[in-house]
Parts: sequence; C-alpha cells; structure tokens
Amino acid sequence: MIPIFGVAAEYKKLRKELRKAALEVLDSGHYILGPQTGAFEAEFASAMQAKHAISLSSGTDALEVALKALGIGPGDEVVVPTFTFVATAAAVSSVGATPIFCDVDESNLNITVKQIEAVLTPKTKAVIPVHLYGAPANMSEIMNLAVQKNLYVIEDCAQAHLAQWQGKPVGAFGHIAAFSFYPSKNLGAFGDAGAVTTNDSNLANACLEIRNAGRGLSGPTYEYARIAGNSRMAEIQAALLRVKLKGLKERTEKRIAVAKYYDKKFSKLPLILPPIGDGQTQSVFHLYVIRSEKRDELANHLKAAGVSCGVYYPLPLHRQKCYQHLNLKPEAFPNAEKASQTVLALPMHPYLSKSEISQVAKAVISFFKG
Repeated sequence: MIPIFGVAAEYKKLRKELRKAALEVLDSGHYILGPQTGAFEAEFASAMQAKHAISLSSGTDALEVALKALGIGPGDEVVVPTFTFVATAAAVSSVGATPIFCDVDESNLNITVKQIEAVLTPKTKAVIPVHLYGAPANMSEIMNLAVQKNLYVIEDCAQAHLAQWQGKPVGAFGHIAAFSFYPSKNLGAFGDAGAVTTNDSNLANACLEIRNAGRGLSGPTYEYARIAGNSRMAEIQAALLRVKLKGLKERTEKRIAVAKYYDKKFSKLPLILPPIGDGQTQSVFHLYVIRSEKRDELANHLKAAGVSCGVYYPLPLHRQKCYQHLNLKPEAFPNAEKASQTVLALPMHPYLSKSEISQVAKAVISFFKG
C-alpha cells in the first residue's frame, strides 16, 4: 500500500544522522532547554525569516501560548475557520476565549476577508488564518483588515512550513505564528513538538516565560513572573529537528514536483485540484487534496488498487459535539459543508518513487475512465 505520508521512509533515509544526533543528546546529560534547543530556535527563525522562534511541546501548545502572550482570554472572541483541525479552535477555548467560526473560500479552503468580516463583533480580539494543507491564505488582505479593525493575527502554520505568500514565508505576516512538528508534518519530530515565531521581542519574551512555568527571564530561579504551565520542547527533539531542517527546502521542492505531476495527469478529470502556486505564492503540499462528488467511491477504488488516501476533515468544527453549545447552523457554512463531503488526500511526500507516483495517477484516472 502506498502511504499518504513518508514518515518511515524519511527515517530510513536519515537514520544514521538522526541516531548520531540523539546519542549526542543522551550522552550530554542535558535534556531540557539545552544547546540543541537554542541552536534549533535560531536556525528555524532564520528559515522562517522571523526574528524569534520559541520551541514548544506541540503545535496545539504553540497556538495556546500565542493566545496567552497576546493577553487573549475570557470575554474575547477569536475568528477561526470551521474547516480545520480542532486544535485551532480548542486553543481558543482553552484560554477561556470564544472561537467564532467562519466559512472558508471555495477556491483554496482558507478563510478570506469576506468570511472574517461577516462574523466580526465588538468582542473580536483576533483572527487565526490557517494555511490549510500547506496553501497560503491571502495574508495581504487579512493584515490590512487587522490594521483597520485593530485585531491580532495569529497564523496557524502547522501544515505550511516554507509556504510563501507573494514571495514571503507564511508566519512572517501576523503578530505571531504557530507551527507544529507532529511526526507527519513537512518538518516532523519524533513525537509531539511545536514552535511559535514572531518579530515582536515583547511577545517572544512572554512566550519564553509562559512555556517555562511562568519563570521570569531574569532574577532568581524560583521566582515566577506569571501563572503558567510547562510547554517546553525536549532537547532530543530539537537535535532531531535540526537534522531534518537542513533538507527541508529540498524536500519541499520534491513535494511541489509531485503535485505538478498529479496536476498534469488529472487536469482533464472531473475533479477540483488544489492550488499549485506560481513560485511567489506557493503551496508546500503537506497534503495533496482533490475534491470529488464521488469521493467515497473513489476512495474505495484507490484502496483496492493499493493506494492509501484519507479525508481531512470529515466533520467541520461547527458540527463537532464539543461545539454544539454554540448552536450554529450548517447552512451558515456552505463551503465547509461541501468540502467535508468531497475532499480526499492522495499520497504526498518527497520519498515517493516515480513508479509509485505513476501508480497513484493511474489508479485515479482508471476510476473515471472505467
């Protein structure tokens, strides 16, 4: 079965270097906030064109820490897309604020200014655009709106490492950005891990305190500047991520090449294809997601042909049990509703062989050609 993600293949490719890095940390006896963490943060900040990167224990924690650093809490509303992974909204709920769901644009399944404006209220404090599947949202328009309405912007870049909007990496537009290093992500750790990036030194310092039990950045060790938990990333994860970060650009280019091949093969099929980008505005294809009215039949056909596929996501957040108390009506989110019934992710990773890519394409084509 051709896998959707290349986690096992990537480990096999980098095994020697990864094991060496892990053993160096184990031998060092320094397992939390050590030199590997500092080095990774500097390297990741540089790669994302940000002044600061703060490593954290997960992508979900990255969102939550970002919200706390901005002072968002009870009584505040935060606009989030209803078609995304639950962490985007759950982080808002976790800090005591209220997630306000908005629909997504039909073209790329990201939120736009039109959808955001439709749900703004005097209580709106921030907006979290998600660069879904690795395709960038229109950050120019979103930032213009944020300035007009005095809103904070937290970019959810969990699936979008190195994606670009008009020649600039996503995560470099908002006040702060959250990244996930979940193992299947384009830059994946060996367990949970995440980070925030920002160009604001005050926000960076707040995140440093929040991740470390609220401990102040200066003064005695056991004096605390704020009430906070523990969101530190393990030193061994930083060492392993440093190994993977070195090849991230090359692996991203391979993802784009696979996407272009799929696009060429599928261009005449009755499918909605993901936005390919033009180099300046560029998806990095964490997932290659097609849309079909015959999604379920196509999925069964692919699995029978030895091709893995998946649905991301089968249930928008406004339909989730945990948010039924908001009493939202499905008809308010027509594009998200439609997407949940039609999206299907195909195998997408830089370790797919030419024969595997060809097999995937032939399996999809054969479904429609009979």
